[in-house]
Amino acid sequence: MGRGAALPSANIAASRDPAPAPDTGSARGRSRDGARRFPRMPSTSPHPARFRDEVRASAVLAAPLVVGHVSTGLIGFVDAVLAGHHGTTTLAAVSVGTALFWLPMMIPMGTLMALPPSVSQLDGRGRHAEIGPLFRQALWLAAGLGLVLFAFLTLAVLALEPMGIAPEIRPGAVAFLHGIRWGVPALTLYYCMRYLSDGMHWTLPTMVLGFGGLLVLLPLGYVLTFGLFGLPELGAGGLGIASSIMMWAQVLAFAAYLARSRRFASLGLFKCVDAPRWAAIRGLLATGLPIGVTVLMEGGLFIVTALLIGRLGDVPSAAHQIAINVASLCFMIPFGLAEATTVRVGHAVGSGRGAHGVRRAAFAGGVLVLATQLTGGTVLLLGHDQIVALYTRDAVVAALASSLLLYAAAFQFPDGIQVLSAGALRGLKDTRVPMLLAACAYWGVGMPLGAGLGLGLGWGPRGMWTGLIAGLAVAALLLGARFLRSSRDGRVVTVTDGG
Repeated sequence: MGRGAALPSANIAASRDPAPAPDTGSARGRSRDGARRFPRMPSTSPHPARFRDEVRASAVLAAPLVVGHVSTGLIGFVDAVLAGHHGTTTLAAVSVGTALFWLPMMIPMGTLMALPPSVSQLDGRGRHAEIGPLFRQALWLAAGLGLVLFAFLTLAVLALEPMGIAPEIRPGAVAFLHGIRWGVPALTLYYCMRYLSDGMHWTLPTMVLGFGGLLVLLPLGYVLTFGLFGLPELGAGGLGIASSIMMWAQVLAFAAYLARSRRFASLGLFKCVDAPRWAAIRGLLATGLPIGVTVLMEGGLFIVTALLIGRLGDVPSAAHQIAINVASLCFMIPFGLAEATTVRVGHAVGSGRGAHGVRRAAFAGGVLVLATQLTGGTVLLLGHDQIVALYTRDAVVAALASSLLLYAAAFQFPDGIQVLSAGALRGLKDTRVPMLLAACAYWGVGMPLGAGLGLGLGWGPRGMWTGLIAGLAVAALLLGARFLRSSRDGRVVTVTDGG
């Protein structure tokens, strides 16, 4: 956890307990606590000897995460394409509804991100017997967050009119939110299970279940949106219901996998039902809530941008939804790499590899991110018209969306650097100061500039997207500098507690 603001001389990853003695009694694949050592992804060594080996290990760990995140982005793509072909108003309604759904969802999603570094650091120390109890407490936390968010979304529809959302958009947005809210508890539990698996260097389930969800959503969403087989035509509401069903299918499949897989058997994840323990939940919240707020700061910048553009009418809102969906698909790649970097950095801390090992893990992720962002930016620059043509046949919407993709190309590098830096800092459990830096970048620079240009000076969506570029660029500078400071010699020590 980040302690720099209050105690400048404190170690970022300082433990509440003294570090245990080195394991000298492990034999035949068992750790000091008697648990069988956890097998990792093929070709990933926990202690790579060379930098290129670190890059390779990060790439192998990240590949299923990236593919899984891309599949998640494709879910948004399916929603946008189905809504766009149903009508411009439907697409605008899904844009506003999606924004209102993900704005509060950022908090539980980010809070549960405390689990991968906690698990990977325990794994690095060979303390596998503590992972199961920590996971069960995280399930309680995820269930509570899901119920709170369900209640919030039930009431959020009342805010559409006061927010100034165009009248023709509101009915569809309400229907979408009423449908998708039933899947929220499933989604928070799914994130908990996914982060446990990711923290143990096993990321294939994220990929498989991501595409599995896509296979559920595509036909179901089409049927419910357009009203086939005798079912009513539900439009945006049908997409919300289909998304909710998909979320429950994913979490039930993940729970069955964790319960039956021999890979996780030694952890005893579901061997008993533990009562909620405030000390463990508080430890997760202490690390996770700042992450949640940081994610909210960044995601909120994009989401509030969508809501403000929603005040301008259905054409700007629909064009923004297309452009932001494409940009989000591009973001899934550095986001997956950042999550892998969190695990690699956390394992480096837990195994006592010091500042050099921590920085090498982070810089390996940085090399991969720069390569992917160069590729993404080039595709957006050269193919923006062709990409937009997949979404809509409305020439006015297409022209505006195509121009916005040029802005998306411009923020590929700062977006990649900021998310990679944030991921590396999570691996150190340095979360509080980065939260403040994110608030400064996104809401002290990005949002005021975007709102001033887009609404104040009348630049419209292009002005709002200029603010996005500025906010991401400032965040990249601040978070990158914070990681370099936090990973200096003498500031990284072995973490021995799971909270």
